[in-house]
Amino acid sequence: MLNSKRLTAIADYVAEGARVADIGSDHALLPIELVSRGTCPSAIAGEVNDGPLEAARRGIAAAGLGRVINARKGNGLEVLQPGEADTVTIAGMGGALIVSILEAGREAGKLEGVSQLVLQPNVGEELVRSWLLEQGWLLAEESILEEDGKYYEIVHALRQADAGARNEAIYGGEPLLSHLTADEDRQLKLKLGPYLARSKPSVFIEKWRSELRKMKRIEAQIGQSVTEDASKRRAAMAKEIRVIEEVLECTQTDMS
Repeated sequence: MLNSKRLTAIADYVAEGARVADIGSDHALLPIELVSRGTCPSAIAGEVNDGPLEAARRGIAAAGLGRVINARKGNGLEVLQPGEADTVTIAGMGGALIVSILEAGREAGKLEGVSQLVLQPNVGEELVRSWLLEQGWLLAEESILEEDGKYYEIVHALRQADAGARNEAIYGGEPLLSHLTADEDRQLKLKLGPYLARSKPSVFIEKWRSELRKMKRIEAQIGQSVTEDASKRRAAMAKEIRVIEEVLECTQTDMS
């Protein structure tokens, strides 16, 4: 059983019977959990670094799962053959790196046959949501949790025929704030998460209050400069701060 709330939450998104590939698997804790609990009949643990790869192989052997979990060395999705997995999990990386892994895999055909993505970026969540939207993946669910003083968002995406129309309803439709333009509203939903910004769980509020404190410190630092560029940057940040504060203050509403 996992001792990590973060990895447990990721595992809970994986569909029963899935053929999963965990990219950047580190010690292969997630594949071991998924196979041990009976969610997945088999799994691939991909790791680019020798140290974590050997640790993964030792953990897999200790769990007696060497026949059903295959630890492979490789960069990103290059450890996969097209059609070999239907679910990909990537956790514990920055959003930009996750996007680069997904895009390289898409271009190489490695996402062929993959119908489910479970992604947990440490930062840059909006980059992940933007890529999913651009590539036609349905944003099915998202969640947020706190563990050891850090906040983690998990994004669950599905490949579905009606993803375009459903994403339009998710990112379009009723704006988070009535005074925003359609483009401003979409960018805000990409940043905050459309489901999270609507439901506003307590951890979401805590995270963004913490982020706002950081943003205000940066705004004050920028304000010490008298250049025109600094003035524009400070005005843009002040506007972003006001918008996020307004979202946090709004009464909770359901997703439209």
